[in-house]
Amino acid sequence: MFSPTTRRRLLRGGALLFLLSGLAVAGLIADGWRAFGQGPAGDRLARMQASPQWADGIFVNPEPLWNDILGSLLGFSQTSPVAEPSAPLPVVSGDRSRFASPPASGLRVTWLGHSTQVIEIDGVTVITDPIFGGRASPYTWAGPATWYEPPIPLSELPDLDAVLISHDHYDHLQVETIQAMAGWDTTFIVPLGVGAHLEYWGVPPMRITEVDWWDRVQIGGVEVVATPARHASGRQILDQNRTLWAGYALLGEQHRVFFSGDTGLFPGLEEIGQKLGPFDVTMLEVGAYNRAWPDWHLGPEQAVRAHQMVQGELMLPVHWGLWNLAMHGWTEPVERVLVEAERRGVSTFVPRPGQSLEPARLPPNDRWWPELPWEGVELHPITATKVPPE
Repeated sequence: MFSPTTRRRLLRGGALLFLLSGLAVAGLIADGWRAFGQGPAGDRLARMQASPQWADGIFVNPEPLWNDILGSLLGFSQTSPVAEPSAPLPVVSGDRSRFASPPASGLRVTWLGHSTQVIEIDGVTVITDPIFGGRASPYTWAGPATWYEPPIPLSELPDLDAVLISHDHYDHLQVETIQAMAGWDTTFIVPLGVGAHLEYWGVPPMRITEVDWWDRVQIGGVEVVATPARHASGRQILDQNRTLWAGYALLGEQHRVFFSGDTGLFPGLEEIGQKLGPFDVTMLEVGAYNRAWPDWHLGPEQAVRAHQMVQGELMLPVHWGLWNLAMHGWTEPVERVLVEAERRGVSTFVPRPGQSLEPARLPPNDRWWPELPWEGVELHPITATKVPPE
C-alpha cells in the first residue's frame, strides 16, 4: 500500500499528465482546424443523403474495402530501405510560356507529380487534384513532405477552365493551394460534400459544382463525367466517408481521357469503358499500396488491368513519385507497371515530374529514375477482393 503522501503525489502527477495530454490534443486540433475543412449541412447535406451511394449516414462502396489491421501494423517494420529518393529527381521545370501555344494534336498532359496534371484537351484546360508543395497532412510540421518543389509554380499555371478534385484526402486536396486559387475565374468540380471544404476556404459557392457518380458537366467543348471509384474519404476522425470520391472522364470532340482518382480495382471499371471509352490516354494511380489493404488503391499490375477494362490506349502512371505514402520502394510502382504492361501489350509512358507530352507525338521512353531494389508481384501481390478473376 502507498502512503497518503505518495498517493497524493501520484494523483497530482496523474492529473498533471492528463492536463498536459488534453492541452496537446487541443493544440493539435487548433493547429489543424483550418485544414480539417468544413462538414456539409443544409441543402448540400440533403443532396448527399439522396445519393444512391449514401447509406446509414456515410457514402459506401458497392464492394466494401477489406483491411488486415494486424498486417498493416506489422508492415511498418518491413518498410523498404529505398522508400524515398536519396538524390534530387530530374524535374522538368517551366512557367506559363509552356502553355502559350496549344497542343498541335489537340491533347497534351503535363504531369506535376502524384495526381496533379494539367490536361489540355480540344481547347479546354483543366487541372486535377492540384498540390503545390507542402505536406500530405493538416500540419506544416508533420506528415509526408514533397520530394521536390512544384515543377511549375502555381502562379505560372495557364488559365484554367476547371479544377477537378477526386476526393478530400490530404494528398489530393490541399488547403493552401485551394486558398490561393479561390479567387480564380474557374470552375471547381468536386464530389458530393467536398464543396463544403472549398466554400469554407474562400471559394465562391457559384464557382463550385458538386457531382455524384455519372453526373455530367459541360466545360466549353468538353464534357466532364464523374465516374465511380472504390475508395474512401475524410480529413479527421469524425468525418470518415462523409464526402464522396470519384474519378473523371473528359470527353472532347476529338479526344477522350480518363483520370481514375484514387480507387481499388472493381468491376465497374468495365462499365466506365463501355459507356465512355475508348480513351486516348488513362491516368491511373499506381503507387501507395500494400497487401494488407488491397482495395484502397490499384497497385501496379491491377492498374494495367484497369487500363484495359476502361478501354485505354496509352497509360500514364500517376499517384507516385512525390511523397512516401507506403512501405514499398519509391521506384517500385513504375518498375512493376512496365513489366506488367509489356506482358499485356499495353502502351505506357512514364513522364518526368513536370514533363509535358502529347500522346499522339510521344518521345522515346526514358528511364529517368535510378536502378534500385524492388519487390515484384511474386513477393508482394496486390489482389483486390470482390473482383472476379480474369
